[in-house]
Amino acid sequence: MRTLRVLRLLLMGTVTLSLYVSAIPAFAEDSMDVHELKRVIETQQQQLDTLQKQLAEQGKLIQQLLAKEPSPVTKTGAKDAVAVSAVPQDKVVTSGEERVKLSISGHVSRAVNLVDDGKENKAYFVDNDNSESRVNFVGTAKIDDDLTLGSRIELTIAPNKASNVDQNNEEAGDVFEQRWTEVSLDSKRFGKISLGRGFTASYGTASADLSGTGVIATSTVADLSGGMLFRQRSDDSLTDIRIFNAFNDFNGLSRKNRLRYDTPKFHGAHLAVSAVSDDRYDAGLYWGGQGYGFKAAAAAGIADLNEDDTDYQYTGSFAILHEETGLNLALSTGGKKRDDQDDATNLFVKAGWLANFFSVGKTAFSIDYTIGEGLPVEDDDTESYAATVVQRFDKYGTELFAIYRLYELDRDEEPNVHDIGVASMGARVKF
Repeated sequence: MRTLRVLRLLLMGTVTLSLYVSAIPAFAEDSMDVHELKRVIETQQQQLDTLQKQLAEQGKLIQQLLAKEPSPVTKTGAKDAVAVSAVPQDKVVTSGEERVKLSISGHVSRAVNLVDDGKENKAYFVDNDNSESRVNFVGTAKIDDDLTLGSRIELTIAPNKASNVDQNNEEAGDVFEQRWTEVSLDSKRFGKISLGRGFTASYGTASADLSGTGVIATSTVADLSGGMLFRQRSDDSLTDIRIFNAFNDFNGLSRKNRLRYDTPKFHGAHLAVSAVSDDRYDAGLYWGGQGYGFKAAAAAGIADLNEDDTDYQYTGSFAILHEETGLNLALSTGGKKRDDQDDATNLFVKAGWLANFFSVGKTAFSIDYTIGEGLPVEDDDTESYAATVVQRFDKYGTELFAIYRLYELDRDEEPNVHDIGVASMGARVKF
């Protein structure tokens, strides 16, 4: 045993040193002759031999005791021993309040967008707007078995955000903004109340997705490169129409200052309602479940935008995954019910496959298609196509992604514009 050998050497060295130190005065005396010195050395050698035998006997005794009473790791067997050794040390994050548990998480999500706008091919180095870089602080305090008091601050830290970058501005600057700043009270029996900035009740109702490619490909197709400007076909000059002006999945009221209530879940379903700043209101219904070899999720939402020309906004989405094969499908639709013009609408379809090619994590593939009407103006039509691959590295909280997406805007009036193609590659690393 390595530990016993180290202890033995340390002890022998210490004893030897002490014996020689104690003999120094004798060597200094004039009357000491060679025979006396030889006798002292022989005596010391005998003492060392005796000490070594004692240490060997104690080592054998310890090994016998260990053989009779195996350690917890040995009892579990080799497979479990590896699992136990792989468990990380306890993570410690301290809070200023004794009864509050604080957790810190987040991720960095960066990409290179290679954009073909009909005239130029250019690389843009951006923060991935599908899942922008952020840091998240969550505090929880358990009041009793039913009630939990919560607080949350989540900040976007996104240099060169994809929705801000365009052909005239490759360095759009840093984005440092609040995603969440809320307090909440959660009851297992009565539901959850949240006050502050965060998701409104309808935000997320267009986003049901089990494909594994959501880090870079969602129903909000404009997030990939939303700030880019369309070019006129006639002279290749830039228009003032951006990708995010032409494509919208109408995904609720986003993140706003609101008072939100979520009911308890009943058979995987729950209802959420919120009162939002500027006299806006919305509601969302969510469901998730699994069985018979499938996972599924669905959501529907409605929102009062408090806009003069809009009655309401609506969304709905559904996703299903066959767990054994990894095949999956997602659908999303939404629109604005407008007063004096045709409704703006959107339909998104995605088909995917989750494959187990590598031990490091699943590989996700998807293709999707989007068709929209009524944006940027009433008689305009839009289409978008994409192919995506994402490789997960589960132990390291990392995803590598690549996507190609084509944006088409068919205008009823001049100017007609070129299509925009975007090839994007990047990574998201969680912490």
